[in-house]
Amino acid sequence: MAALAPLIISLRQLHHYDELQTTHALADWIEARVDEGLTWFCLAPTYGDGEHQARFGQALFSRPGLSSRVNVMVKAGIVPAHLDTSGRHVKHYDTGSNTLAHVIDHQLEMLNLERIELFHLHRPDPLMDHATVGHVLDEGIASGKLGHIGVSHFLPAQWRRLQTAMSAPLRCGELELSIPRSEALFDGLWDAMCVDNIMPLACSPLCGGRLFESLLGSLLAERAQDYGVSAASLAMAWLNTLPHAPTPVVGTLKPAHLRTLLDHASLQLDRVTWFELLEAARAHRVF
Repeated sequence: MAALAPLIISLRQLHHYDELQTTHALADWIEARVDEGLTWFCLAPTYGDGEHQARFGQALFSRPGLSSRVNVMVKAGIVPAHLDTSGRHVKHYDTGSNTLAHVIDHQLEMLNLERIELFHLHRPDPLMDHATVGHVLDEGIASGKLGHIGVSHFLPAQWRRLQTAMSAPLRCGELELSIPRSEALFDGLWDAMCVDNIMPLACSPLCGGRLFESLLGSLLAERAQDYGVSAASLAMAWLNTLPHAPTPVVGTLKPAHLRTLLDHASLQLDRVTWFELLEAARAHRVF
């Protein structure tokens, strides 16, 4: 598997960035990030109802050679209510074998890529036929269309059941993990990932900026001054201090913010500071 960069950039909020709405501007932005060493980008059919993939693919197509320098993570399996073709507007999961095979081909076409480096099932589907889904995913790897398979927001029993139906190993697991969302470190989920050699990806590592509010935000600002970094970099260092440290999936597309996070991507915290931030987020000491 291609080495993960210190960060994966999610394109979920692309439509909010007016400066990236032209193909030329987006291609320039992608190339600049790759030049900085940020080569991984996350997309999903639910992001902009597929428009983000199309625009990303157009940007790659417009810049010869750029597609060979990027690694794309695609998450699939969620059908938003307004895209429900039944007409009943029911948000649901669809991991049917025909659906997944179509999604893989369609994503490759939209992204102007020959291979999706990391393909994730976006949510555990109670109606999933694990045997057929496992076969589709294995076929995707055998054909060269997919590089590796991962899961998002799966519990250990859920990813292990899928793994029994696959020949290829599951490589990554995405979970919500941040200072205010630390439950996975205490309920066994994190330990199961370590035991099963599932590479963790931490989505919402900055909680959309909400962790900079209240007591935790004040403490982050204070300790960030001690370390000589931004509060955001300190929050990311809290994750990086973990053994088997996760790769953060970040939502900001602002070059300055991304460079700041990248500059301090190797920062780790001392043990007391790590627990002090945890205590501020949970409003109680560890037992």
